Amino acid sequence: MDITKDIQAVTTFRNNSAAFLEQLKKTRRPMILTVNGKAAAVVQDAAAYQRLLDIAAQADVNEGIRQGLEDVKEGRVTQAREALTAFRRRHGIPR
Repeated sequence: MDITKDIQAVTTFRNNSAAFLEQLKKTRRPMILTVNGKAAAVVQDAAAYQRLLDIAAQADVNEGIRQGLEDVKEGRVTQAREALTAFRRRHGIPR
């Protein structure tokens, strides 16, 4: 992050929004907007935001897998046939 370019007052951003949007697209770095010298918002281009969402989704998947492997290691598992039978009973689904 380059604080001379990536941190701007919200009024400066508002007055030069087209140029800053081009910078966001070109650098793919987020920009921190300040109000009265304090961080108020973070803006980034849509592609960079989508990448962030994709990374977060992958992290959720990896965590789910990690938890599943831990459950197996700790013996917190049920045979599929038993689980399906219990599910059918609980929901009144005939076999």
